[in-house]
Amino acid sequence: MAGGSFAGGGGGAKERASQYKGKVTAYVVIACIVAATGGSLFGYDIGISGGVTSMDDFLKDFFPTVYRNKRHAHENNYCKYNNQGLAAFTSSLYLAGLVASLLASPVTRKYGRRASIIAGGVSFLIGSALNASAVNLAMLLLGRIMLGVGIGFGNQAIPLYLSEMAPTHLRGGLNMMFQVATTFGIFTANMVNYGTQNITRWGWRLSLGLAAVPALLMTVGGIFLPDTPNSLIERGLKDKGRKLLEKIRGTKDVEAEFQDMIEASEFAESVKHPYRNILQRKYRPELVMAIFLPAFQILTGINTILFYAPVLFQSMGFAGDASLYSSATTGGVLAFSTFISIAAVDRLGRRPLLISGGVQMITCQIIVATILGIKFGNYQHLSKSSSIWVVVVICLFVLAFGYSWGPLGWTVPSEIFPLEIRSAGQSITVAVNLVFTFMVAQAFLSLLCAMRFGIFLFFAGWITLMTLFVFLFLPETKGIPIEEMSFMWRRHWFWKKILPAESESQDAKIKTSMDSSDGAA
Repeated sequence: MAGGSFAGGGGGAKERASQYKGKVTAYVVIACIVAATGGSLFGYDIGISGGVTSMDDFLKDFFPTVYRNKRHAHENNYCKYNNQGLAAFTSSLYLAGLVASLLASPVTRKYGRRASIIAGGVSFLIGSALNASAVNLAMLLLGRIMLGVGIGFGNQAIPLYLSEMAPTHLRGGLNMMFQVATTFGIFTANMVNYGTQNITRWGWRLSLGLAAVPALLMTVGGIFLPDTPNSLIERGLKDKGRKLLEKIRGTKDVEAEFQDMIEASEFAESVKHPYRNILQRKYRPELVMAIFLPAFQILTGINTILFYAPVLFQSMGFAGDASLYSSATTGGVLAFSTFISIAAVDRLGRRPLLISGGVQMITCQIIVATILGIKFGNYQHLSKSSSIWVVVVICLFVLAFGYSWGPLGWTVPSEIFPLEIRSAGQSITVAVNLVFTFMVAQAFLSLLCAMRFGIFLFFAGWITLMTLFVFLFLPETKGIPIEEMSFMWRRHWFWKKILPAESESQDAKIKTSMDSSDGAA
């Protein structure tokens, strides 16, 4: 398959992008929308966690120490919620997701993207039931672990599914359906929290239990989805894969794209150890992006706002209703901003959105830090005007994230891997994302207590670094067929110096094929 497989693999590749035929069919749009609903699982949990952990009934049942700190004046307003057990409630899900994402890679490769989507939905259903009925902390954490398994499988399979189903010229926009569903899940969770906060004793159970709704949508949707042509061909179902390709492209003339998939599949078949292979020099650009892009996405500091928005706003002196209302506002802004990205990503490209979003986020973090540093101290509350400014600037930060690093942190990694390492590459992307999500979720309350307003400057520093990284090292992927990405790396000023010569790459490909033949013999 041009580029993706053989670029990594060496010569013999043919760039067939200009020969691709087809149109956007209703079939592929519906399939992508149904698959993307899995993103609402991730979003709902992000949104629901912060709201539940600020509810008095939940804190009294599981974290009474935090409840007592919340009810009394505190010398350091930033430390009211500093409790490692409370942080573990949020972060345990992401540690479980990390392990699950590694297990999901062979499942996704061997049984298809659809199988992982269904497995993720079922696990999330179980987790939501356990959380809603929890009577002790152990049961609560077990439910979080099952939710994490669901997210690990879903985040592994869904971005791949969307990238493989979408036609090249609309791959960015359709792939972002995942982020749309994620932001919609966050906004929905904020609204649910706002509605359940005053329901005595069982409001938090309702909030956690309603996670079953997106889980059910994902599971049932997965049952009725087709698998992707790439996955079918990879598993030896070439005729079925071609028929599906013709159906989703709306034409019989799919020979060029089909041949790219066949060649990628043949080379992928010779790669028996994708995790070992992805460490080879010829896959160095993909490996670097699989690590740095998801890490940087979390180091924007967005999760400090999405996870802990009600907690964060209450720490700043907002009343309970006001804090949930403010966090719901940020959730709505995030959902809106994703549509900006969908409209622009396949026109302007990935790099302009990532760089402009980075500059806007840096500015917002510095402004929030300045306001809090001047106006917010011990035993103090923010004035009404300062509170309004904080919410406005945080909304501008969320807007920038929503059109840049939010969706593109998933879109770019999902479209750059050649088929032979695609599942492994996506698994690494998800794993890195969840590692950093876990670390930030676990450490944030302590960092907020220790660094106070400086926490926002800490994240501004990371955003500066990642914006420079994109400017220097990420080539533009707009309009490049998913199976021809390797040609892009060989044209980049930096990566062309790192990649082996075409002759070395071809020799490596032949050696891999011979090794697999010897093993079979």
